[in-house]
Amino acid sequence: MKIVVTGSLGNISKPLTQELVQKGHSVTVISSNPERQKEIEAIGAKAAIGTMQDVDFLTTTFTGADVVYCMEALGAGAFFDPNLDLFVAINTIVTNYKQAIEQSGVKQIVHLSSVGAHTNKDNGSLTMHYNAEKIINELPSDVSIKFMRPVGFFTNLLRSIPTIKAQGGFISNYGGGTKEPWVSPLDIASVITEEIELPFNGRTVRYIASEEASPNEIAKVLGEEIGDPDLKWMVISDEQLLNGMISAGMNPQIAEGFVEMQASQGSGLLYEDYYRNEPTLGKTKLSDFKKEFAKVFNQQ
Repeated sequence: MKIVVTGSLGNISKPLTQELVQKGHSVTVISSNPERQKEIEAIGAKAAIGTMQDVDFLTTTFTGADVVYCMEALGAGAFFDPNLDLFVAINTIVTNYKQAIEQSGVKQIVHLSSVGAHTNKDNGSLTMHYNAEKIINELPSDVSIKFMRPVGFFTNLLRSIPTIKAQGGFISNYGGGTKEPWVSPLDIASVITEEIELPFNGRTVRYIASEEASPNEIAKVLGEEIGDPDLKWMVISDEQLLNGMISAGMNPQIAEGFVEMQASQGSGLLYEDYYRNEPTLGKTKLSDFKKEFAKVFNQQ
């Protein structure tokens, strides 16, 4: 099949492209960075250099494709841009996708969404995925769409490395011994590959997860791997977390969204629809990710 992959060679799009090429598909990867072209071609895919803000470019690239994989991403440092409206920025990208899909005539879409996209209440920043699904769902009924809803990425834990080094542990507004689902980008790529090769029919939703682990378990496993068996997952108040993020220069709207999202993780509200539609867990576990975590930890 002819498949278009958005997201350049990111944590999901790179292994996804590799899997699709290995399975014999003709893959075109969209990237805004011309320097990525050689790396994309080295994998065996074609590079389409352009931006998600250019509807004409997207339309041209989508035309003739059997399947398009759509994901929304903002540039590095965007969360620290004081002028950014996260929801407007994401809605703009999704609306561009929608227009390009209609104009190109492509009929099969895989859209990367997120856990929490089932509601626009009490899920903080994840409301952007609820909004995105709503916009994509406005496509004509003859366009089949598969919404992929992964849970929190293992790789998000890498963001806590500076905090661990400076303050001696993970810091959040929730914690404890209650398990929650986590996912590896590698497992997300494998599920998307599977869904691309399965028949499309109407609108479907699939959750993606790799393992369930509590904050305390995560701190124990990762702490032992980096030589700090007493590493803790420390809990502070919503206000303290918000003030810390804003003091670090984060966009206040995004900081508030993160705090609300993480509170929803702690209460379990975020996972209500996930557990109503619980998936089979993927093969990549915390015991696999801990090696990546330690490598990055030791490099920083």
